[in-house]
Amino acid sequence: MELPKSPGPVGVFDSGYGGLTILHGIRQLLPELDYMYLGDNARAPYGSRSFDVVYQFTLQAVEKLFEMGCHLVILGCNTASAKALRSIQQRDLPHLDPSRRVLGVIRPTAEVIGSLTTSRHVGLLATEGTVKSQSYTLEIQKLYPDIKVTGVACPLWVPIIENNEADSPGADYFVKKRIDHLMRLDPAIDAIILGCTHYPLLMPKILKYVQPGVRIVPQGEYVAGSLKDYLKRHPEMDKMITKKGTCQYFTTENPDKFKESAQIFLHEKISVSHIDFL
Repeated sequence: MELPKSPGPVGVFDSGYGGLTILHGIRQLLPELDYMYLGDNARAPYGSRSFDVVYQFTLQAVEKLFEMGCHLVILGCNTASAKALRSIQQRDLPHLDPSRRVLGVIRPTAEVIGSLTTSRHVGLLATEGTVKSQSYTLEIQKLYPDIKVTGVACPLWVPIIENNEADSPGADYFVKKRIDHLMRLDPAIDAIILGCTHYPLLMPKILKYVQPGVRIVPQGEYVAGSLKDYLKRHPEMDKMITKKGTCQYFTTENPDKFKESAQIFLHEKISVSHIDFL
């Protein structure tokens, strides 16, 4: 299929709503660009799915965003970045369109972590899929071989957030439990990566249960900084992005349901359209 050649928006993809925290971070820094957000909410969450399935679903989303005019797609999802990004970059982009790009959220976080830890012991709180993939450990050790990464999966954090329970006493219990577990595994940790784009919504609880002096690393601002830098280094891609400051939202779920849940992540009224991959 022939993909559109004229400039278009930046695509941001996530299996659910978490990518909205990435989109928010990027829009704060680069408000002039046009954006298109796609949530595969009908098939979320991706966290516990197999590598093959996550790859297949993510590729469908990337192809859809390309068809809708995007030349650059950000996978605003750690599981997709961990399980599908490399395959799409190496296997699919060359024949889909070698001039288009797909970027993830793990590399930008790995790049900054060296300047955020003194002890060189870093913690990772993420979904089971991201922790098992070892993607953070591999990316960080490529850049900083001296850093030790310890990961703990937090399978209940996403449902807590998506059910609007982030402020509840139940959230306190599960947040404290995972942070205590992580710090028992390596008490020397002085920086913790929130390796799931939902987790910044639990920030008040997380800060309550970490020791003073432990830095929490949410991804939004670092991904945004990395994108700004990328576009500066690649003016040919910058030319392919339209700049009217607009943002469109698409979901594979019911648009009203998306709108309601998205309110947890965004503090503005949005209009949402339904989309099918097939």
